[in-house]
This record gives sequence, C-alpha cells and structure tokens, in this order.
Amino acid sequence: MRWWPSLRRNTLARWGALLLFILYLGALGSDFLSPSDPLVGQVNGALLPPTRIYWRDAAGRWLGPHVYPTTQGPLNLETGEQALIVDRSDPVAIQFLARGYAYRWLALSLPLPVWTAQGVEIKDLPVIPGIASDRHLFTTAGRGYLNLLGTDDQGRDQWSRLLLGSRISLSIGLVGIVITFPLGVFLGGLSGYLGGWVDSLLMRLVEVLMTIPSVYLLVALAAVLPPGLTSPQRFLLIVLITSLVNWAGLARVIRGQVLSIKEQTFVQAAQAMGASPLAILRRHVLPQTATYVVIAATLTVPSFIVAESVLSLIGLGIEQPDASWGNMLSLATNASILILQPWLVWPPALLIVLAVLAFNLVGDGLRDALDPRHSP
Repeated sequence: MRWWPSLRRNTLARWGALLLFILYLGALGSDFLSPSDPLVGQVNGALLPPTRIYWRDAAGRWLGPHVYPTTQGPLNLETGEQALIVDRSDPVAIQFLARGYAYRWLALSLPLPVWTAQGVEIKDLPVIPGIASDRHLFTTAGRGYLNLLGTDDQGRDQWSRLLLGSRISLSIGLVGIVITFPLGVFLGGLSGYLGGWVDSLLMRLVEVLMTIPSVYLLVALAAVLPPGLTSPQRFLLIVLITSLVNWAGLARVIRGQVLSIKEQTFVQAAQAMGASPLAILRRHVLPQTATYVVIAATLTVPSFIVAESVLSLIGLGIEQPDASWGNMLSLATNASILILQPWLVWPPALLIVLAVLAFNLVGDGLRDALDPRHSP
C-alpha cells in the first residue's frame, strides 16, 4: 500500500473519488431518493418547471415546507410560453421518510437465454430479488407533487428519472471493463509470452479489430439486433459485442509489457524449475501488469458512458419509458425545449460531464501513485 499516501495527497483524485462515491450512492438508492415514480406521468403535468417550495399559505400562516397542485395554463401563441396555474387552496405537505410507490431495493435482473418451445429467447430473469420497500426520503401525498427538476414532456418527474438513469449510465462502463479487460489481458499476455505463430496470429487479429470504427459498429449493431428486446437487453447485448471487439488495444499494450517482463530473472527461474508456461503467465507475468490494468480500467469506463449517451441520444440505445442520461438528453434536439425548458437538458448533460471527469481524475491519480516516474 505504498501508493496510498501518494494518492491521498492528490487533491484532484480525492475530489474525483468523492464525486464517484456520491454518484454511485445515488444510483444504489435511486428509488429511496425519488419522490415520484419515474415511469409514471402526472396528469396535466407535462413540462412543468422545478416546483416552488412554500413555507406559508396564501394568508401568511406558517405551515412548514409544502407545495401546491400545479398545472400548465393555456399556450400563448405569440411568446410560446405557458402560464402556471397554482391552486393555493390545497397545500400539500412535504413528508420525510414517508410511504410512496413500492419498489425493490438492490433488485437485479439480467437478460439471459431461455429455452422455450419456440426456441431460445432472451428474457429478464431476477438474479437478486432485492428488498421490498415503499419508503422514500421525501415525497408528497395528495394532488401536489414535488418536482425538484421539473417534469418532462410526459409529465414524469425529472429528478426521479435522473436517479433511475444513473443506474444504467454508471453501470454500463463497469459491465464493459469486466468483459473487455480479462480477455485483453489474457490474450495479450499469451501473445507476448508464447511468441511465434501464436503471437503473429493474435496480433493480425488485433490489427483487424483496431481498424473497425467503433461508432459505425455501434450504429450497425443497434440496427441489426432482433426486435422485441427491451432497451436494457438491447444495450447490454451491444456492450457485450463491442467489448469483445475493444479488447484489441489493451491486448497490444499488455503484449509489449509481457515481452519485457518475460526476460526478467524471476521468470527465467520459474522456467528452470519446470513451471508450465500458463502457470508462469498467470502467477508471475500478468500480475506485473496490474498497475497498468487498474489505471486503464478507470480511464476506459468514461468511454462506455459516452457511448451509451450517444446511442441513447440518437435513439439506438435505451428507449422510453426506461431512463438513461443519454435518452434524457434527446429532448435537447427540440429547440423550443432547449430554450424554454433548459432544466430538462442541463442536469443529465452536467452529470455525464462530471462522471467522465471524475473517472479521469481518479485514473490520473492512480497513475501518479502507482508509477514512480509520475509520482509528485
């Protein structure tokens, strides 16, 4: 743990780690932190601005934090704006740790192949049942809703959808590196250690894969996937396929490191003692590449987050009513919403920027701490 003091002294890395902790904490507790069901719209509540919180009623009497039922008024054809209609006769208290819509905390379902009479089908199967609950940090009961970031064009609470979308946008990178890195590290290490025709064959394959433009590949994959898949199923399949392609760059770097490491004395000693090539590769060579792998993993996650955002933005990733930061940004393609309802666009855009920046700051901090040549 010699790298830990150096990492702790890196202020930017600490801020990046703190930001990632907050983001992932919000993703894990998204249902608990959501005052409204993110998949259900409010009646006559489309495109509402952030809810104003009141403390006194219309007569000036103290009621504590509360809201009022709010709807959009008639459209002004000249200005394109809509006046808000606030019913001050029906105050609705903001309740803390109160009951709301039901959910299952930490539940996990994965798209897995299932053999049916019609053949193999991909279905969402529960892997972790989760804990049933209906408690929320804050919510309202009655006709009034607390929309911290307003509502979207379907009347759904933007704050709740932002938290729901974080679960997909933040987990997609972790899924990607879990698939990409073991494959890239093993094949790169195998190529560098064995050499000969194995090295030539794998490196030619790497060169072919690295010539495939990733953006066009993602668009092509999204277009040819079978219909009927849910958006999480489709995007998980896209991540799975692209991860099986994106290991090439990592394998090339690992191969170069293994070519240097296998000439070290401890590797030659293991060979002299009769250890098998795979045992030497697994126990002595690949662990020496751990520093680079850890750093590269933290710097690769942002690319998956951006890929999800781009695909969902153009309608090829997560689709409505499911939420992700990318498809929430799709409203930015409407110029009137971009001008009149900016609260619908800037929160998901800001979270994407912050998540990518945080991963890069942590990755740079790990590089400085683990590599003595970059130590401050």
